[in-house]
Amino acid sequence: MVQPIIERRRIEAEILKHVYDVLSAGHGEAVAKATIDAAVSRSAVAQGAKFRAELGRDPDLADFAAILPAWTANDALVIEVHEATPETLSFDVTRCRYAEMYRDMGLGAIGHLLSCNRDGEFCTGYNPAMKLERSETLMQGGKRCDFRYRMEPTG
Repeated sequence: MVQPIIERRRIEAEILKHVYDVLSAGHGEAVAKATIDAAVSRSAVAQGAKFRAELGRDPDLADFAAILPAWTANDALVIEVHEATPETLSFDVTRCRYAEMYRDMGLGAIGHLLSCNRDGEFCTGYNPAMKLERSETLMQGGKRCDFRYRMEPTG
């Protein structure tokens, strides 16, 4: 059975909380945030590359829509899909249990580093032609997370 991504993120956050606390105490909050941001971004690129390798070809947004349930499993995200084509994927997240979980863990101040910042970085590993635009997130006080993915022309 595949582990739901929200459970994986909870385990990662339990460890990264200690890393963040140690770095903050020894080097300051700015260094701690920058380090967590860099490490999580690197992890997101690697995860995207892994999903791409498992697919065995250059993925498009229809492929991404097909794996989206990995992130929504266990009601982790409540989403409203507006458009889903191989070139465009547009949806809003209206409830984010990732944000709720990080707040409950005392990590609300860095939740965007642990979760939201991963979204665009995942594209780099999955398919660099896949681009994300987002103007707000629930994690940072928005009314929704507005995910707007598009495929840029290549070549």
